[in-house]
Amino acid sequence: MTDAPNDIRASDIRGTAIETAKHEPAGVTYAGYLSLDTLLSAQNPRSDQHDEMLFVIIHQTKELWLKQILHETALAQRLVRAGDLVPAYKSLARVSRIQSVMTQSWDILATMTPADYLKFRGDLGASSGFQSDQFRRLETMLGLKDPRFLRFHAERPEAHAALEAALKAPSLYDDALRQLALAGLPVPAEVLNRDVSQSYEASEGVEAAWLEVYRDTERWWPLYQLAEKLVDLDDALLTWRHKHVVTVERIIGRRQGTGGTDGVGYLVETLKRRCFPELWSLRTRL
Repeated sequence: MTDAPNDIRASDIRGTAIETAKHEPAGVTYAGYLSLDTLLSAQNPRSDQHDEMLFVIIHQTKELWLKQILHETALAQRLVRAGDLVPAYKSLARVSRIQSVMTQSWDILATMTPADYLKFRGDLGASSGFQSDQFRRLETMLGLKDPRFLRFHAERPEAHAALEAALKAPSLYDDALRQLALAGLPVPAEVLNRDVSQSYEASEGVEAAWLEVYRDTERWWPLYQLAEKLVDLDDALLTWRHKHVVTVERIIGRRQGTGGTDGVGYLVETLKRRCFPELWSLRTRL
């Protein structure tokens, strides 16, 4: 009798293994599923300097995270546009977490000294993070629209088309403001009917509408939570920008950036940008 339970468990295990095998695609391995051979062969430093590998991997990793951020932001925007605010919170929260990881990655890059970087900087040519189409798409989806960045992607038709489509479409904030209006809050008609291809500009009327939400959070709880999730995104983006400024200044000082940008000077100017301006300004009036 004492052996029976052990026999049953062994039988169960064998049965489970057989059932699992039936449902697992044949020939799928970890490396195959993740396309590791392709992924790990994509690092091609142009010099023989040790630290260039770090530089390449940091930026490639950033682009992978941006791909996921765009994936999540697109879902959140579809949900908000449909009025499903609560389900959108998960994707928005995930974006904020990813942004935190991206910000921390600057600390890894900062282990590279100016002397290390200058040994291979000339091999970068005119390439610059300034030209990241995915980062520009993210800014655009959040309402910071600037068609001038299209020119950097003329030789990449798919990237150019994706950025152009984002420029022409309503931003996540546009969709949030429409939900504000649909709930009966006084969003100005000129904001709702604005040219969405243009960068969003702050509106006193929109601030007044959000103020009603923040002054009666129980009544407007879904909109209030949406607003705070949006502030999380903006906060994380500003934190990322600030750490970017500090890291770049630590490594290259105030010299001109690759790609002809003003380097730290340009990056400092981006710290003034807000995707959702009224969600910041209303706090003074509460």
